[in-house]
Amino acid sequence: MRHITLILVIAGSVVLAGCAGNGGSSTESDLRGNFKQAGSSTVLPVAQAWAEAFGGMHRDVQLVVSGGGTGSGFNQFCRGEIDIADASRPIKAEEQAACAAAGIEPFEIQVAIDALAVVVSRQNDFVDHLTVEELNRIWTADASKQANRWSELRPEWPNERIERFGPGTDSGTFDYFIEVIIQPFDGKESKGRSDYTPSEDDNVLVQGVAPSRYAIGYFGYAYVHENADKIRAIAIDEGKGKGPIEPSGETVAAGDYTPLARPIFMYTKGAPTGALQEYFRFGLGEEGQALVEEVGYLRLPADRLNAMREKVG
Repeated sequence: MRHITLILVIAGSVVLAGCAGNGGSSTESDLRGNFKQAGSSTVLPVAQAWAEAFGGMHRDVQLVVSGGGTGSGFNQFCRGEIDIADASRPIKAEEQAACAAAGIEPFEIQVAIDALAVVVSRQNDFVDHLTVEELNRIWTADASKQANRWSELRPEWPNERIERFGPGTDSGTFDYFIEVIIQPFDGKESKGRSDYTPSEDDNVLVQGVAPSRYAIGYFGYAYVHENADKIRAIAIDEGKGKGPIEPSGETVAAGDYTPLARPIFMYTKGAPTGALQEYFRFGLGEEGQALVEEVGYLRLPADRLNAMREKVG
C-alpha cells in the first residue's frame, strides 16, 4: 500500500525510566540492532510513529519501516528478509506453512484496533449511508445482483456509473472486506468483482475518490482522518436494528461499528527479545498507545492491552 520507506539512524540517545508492565523503555542505554519492518499500509502509520519515537531514545537502534501490503509483508517475513511483519489480518495457514518451512515461528502481537471506512468524495451530496447489502451489490461479482449505477441502488440517486476504488488483492484490507461484505452474501469462494481501480497505496485511493462525485472506495479509517477535507466516511447499516453507524473511536470501542472494525497486528520471529522486546514494551505502553490514537486508530482496551504486555514480557 503506501510505498514509503522510513529510515531512522539515531544520532542521540534519551534514556527513559520504566518497566515492562507499563511499556516503558529500558533503563539501559546499550540497546542496539538493525531491524526491518514491512507489510500492511493500514499498520504503517502506527509503525512509523513507534519507530520514530523509539529510535529517538536509542542511538544504536536502526529501524527501516515500509509498506507494501499484508501479503507482501508475510512473504518477506517468511523468507527471512524482514524482522517484523505488519498485518491488518491474522496470518493465513499457507503463510504459516511457508514460515515453518523456513524455520520461522510467527509470534502475533495485536497493537491496535482499526475501522475500515467506506468513503465518498466531499462532492458527493446524495449518499448519507449504505447498508451492508448495498455494499455487497456494489462490489459483488454476481452479475445478477450487481449495481453499476447509483440509481440501481436507490431510484432517487443519480443515474450515473459507480466508480470503484479499493485495495489490491495483496492487501489485508481487501481480505477483510471480502470476508465481511462479499462472502456472507455470495459464499466462501467469492472474491468480489475485479473491475475496479486497485492500489496498494491508500493515498492513491484517496486521490481517486476525492475528485469524483460518483466514486466510492474503502480503506483504513486513519486515511480518512488524514484527508477529511477531501473525502468523508459513510455510515454503515448492518441491518440488525442499530441503524446507520459512522466509524469513530467511540462507535468502534462500543462495538457498534460492525462488521467493519478489526484488530491490527505485528508479527516477530518467535517472542521478541533485546531491542525488539523493548520496542514492543514501548508500543504497548502509555506513550505508544497514545501514538496509536494520534495517528487515527483506537488503543487496545485494558484487558487486551494487559494480555499483550504479558505476552511480550
